[in-house]
Amino acid sequence: MGQDQLSLQMESYEAWKADLIETIQAFQDWLDDHEMGAPEHDLQIYETMESLRKDRLNIAFVGEFSRGKTELINAIFFSEHGTRLLPAEAGRTTMCPTELFYDNEVAQPYIRLLPIRTRKDDRSISAFKNDPSLWSMTMLDVNSPTQLAEAMLEVVRTEVVSLREANELGLYDKNSDPHYNETGQLPKNVEIPMWRHALVSYPHPLLKQGLVILDTPGLNALGNEPELTLSMLPSSQGLFFMLATDTGVTGSDMDIWRHHVNSIRAKGSKGLVVVLNKIDTLWDDLKSPEAVNANIESQRRETASQLRIEPEQIFPISAQKALLAKVRNDSDLLEKSRLNTVEECLSSSILPNKQEIARDSVLAQIGPIQDQTRQILTGRLEQITSQLRELHSLHGKNDDVIQKLMHQSNEEQAIYLRNVKSFQASRTVLQSQARAMLHALSMDYLDRLITKTRKDMQNSWTTTGLKRGMKVFFEGARAAMVEVNTQAEQTRMLIRATYQKFHREHGLPALVPKTFTVDEYNQDLERLYHDAEVFRNSPITVMTEQSFVTKKFFISLVSQTRNIFFKANQNANAWLKQVMNPLVKQIQEHKQTMDKRLTTLKKINESRDNLDSRIKDLEKQQYDLNVQITELDKVREKIYRPLPSLSNSAAQTVDEKVTA
Repeated sequence: MGQDQLSLQMESYEAWKADLIETIQAFQDWLDDHEMGAPEHDLQIYETMESLRKDRLNIAFVGEFSRGKTELINAIFFSEHGTRLLPAEAGRTTMCPTELFYDNEVAQPYIRLLPIRTRKDDRSISAFKNDPSLWSMTMLDVNSPTQLAEAMLEVVRTEVVSLREANELGLYDKNSDPHYNETGQLPKNVEIPMWRHALVSYPHPLLKQGLVILDTPGLNALGNEPELTLSMLPSSQGLFFMLATDTGVTGSDMDIWRHHVNSIRAKGSKGLVVVLNKIDTLWDDLKSPEAVNANIESQRRETASQLRIEPEQIFPISAQKALLAKVRNDSDLLEKSRLNTVEECLSSSILPNKQEIARDSVLAQIGPIQDQTRQILTGRLEQITSQLRELHSLHGKNDDVIQKLMHQSNEEQAIYLRNVKSFQASRTVLQSQARAMLHALSMDYLDRLITKTRKDMQNSWTTTGLKRGMKVFFEGARAAMVEVNTQAEQTRMLIRATYQKFHREHGLPALVPKTFTVDEYNQDLERLYHDAEVFRNSPITVMTEQSFVTKKFFISLVSQTRNIFFKANQNANAWLKQVMNPLVKQIQEHKQTMDKRLTTLKKINESRDNLDSRIKDLEKQQYDLNVQITELDKVREKIYRPLPSLSNSAAQTVDEKVTA
């Protein structure tokens, strides 16, 4: 199973998404045709479809320097060039994070490079991506291997700057400088990377199908970008952790595993792949293949023991020999490199996991809208069925019975109208409670907390001062989220009580109001707090006074926290705007039903001929509603159907191509 198989599976995944988008659009059309849409639902459905259209498979490669991350990327994805697309020769190593993707909005492939001096700016890399003017841009000629190679070499280019400037950029630490440790003298000049981040748009088939590859420098490298560990890596669906056979599991490898990778593993990520590279260093022509394999398995087990995982979770390979084998079309060498085991994992585990995440996201967005719609239709059907029973019972009854029903209907209507007024009063109370909840989520509050923290820390950009600031900041943010949770629960109780009142007193169908919880945001905030604690207490921070790096980390944490509160605020606002709509609609429809019932009884009282006519009208409505419910259930079934196997879909595609 190689790149072709993965490409076919990506095609299957894209086809599955296209079919899902078509089904969601059919649901939207159905809502429009039956006048059951709502502006907030229309927006939610549109955003869900757009999210699917823009959906990408993000794969990150992490590890210490010289573990073969870039070479593995070349071997899996870019071997068709007959050479290395990304620089991975001896002495050449990735100095800045590199994202490879396909930009369908720009006709020609390109490489964009963010200058290293932007580190003096407090903005995140995500913010810089929205400002292309600050990036150095070079167009790529895919038909010129020489031009491609030269352009890609820019990623690893360095420059020599003064010690002062290196310190200003947070790119020098005497404690990790071999020269200083040996001589006790500070250097006059320091070699630093020229670029902070690289964006490469390339017309590779897999990239065109939505694959995004993140190649990272050694995460323990001085001056690493906090955004990598706080945002980019956790949001990746596939995470390849690279180790090397010739070095074993070093102390820096374990630091990366404990502080950056294991936290993602602890969240139950299904997309973590541990690669033990450079097994070719164990190849020995003087030993039997069995002895070599036994040696590889021995190191595999030892590595698993150190990482505290099962040996089966580790994939021993030789990325360099795999690339060579693909370039030379050497099937024996390719098999010996064991690259196929990693490619199979990518195809059989990471991509299906991505599919499951996408489907679950759709269900979370579209499912409640479908549930509410069906509840409304079912409620209408119950009302009509009840009316039909009542009208059928009037056959052969005298005028006194009809008069009695009219009187009863008038009394029920009067009680109902009084309760509607009570409902308006309840909405006023709810609005007051909603304001209290939104106040707890206020961006103004968080911004005041950020400003206060910055003010307290502005004269103490030391590691100690920043560590204290992190603690104070998170205590404030967590306290705010606790208050939000309290207010949200009170709001939910008010809403449930209002819904239950109309169900209990008027026999309206029991609707389940959409809920809003802060659990997701609490988890995100706790994850950030955990990351901050890990950073505060990590050996790197304890042993060094890297105030620049610590400052950057704090700024990233603040930015991430603000995003959490902003998202929670937006979703809370959206929830409050629409949570009462199903009940409001139900109240309006029940009022119309009561009016129609009274009108019908009056007409029947005037002439019994109107009885059969009204029964026929209601029976037609009953039939139409049953048809609508059936149609809705079919759409719902398509969205909720089990996920198709990408492997089976790809295999079917292969068979079809062979047959053709």
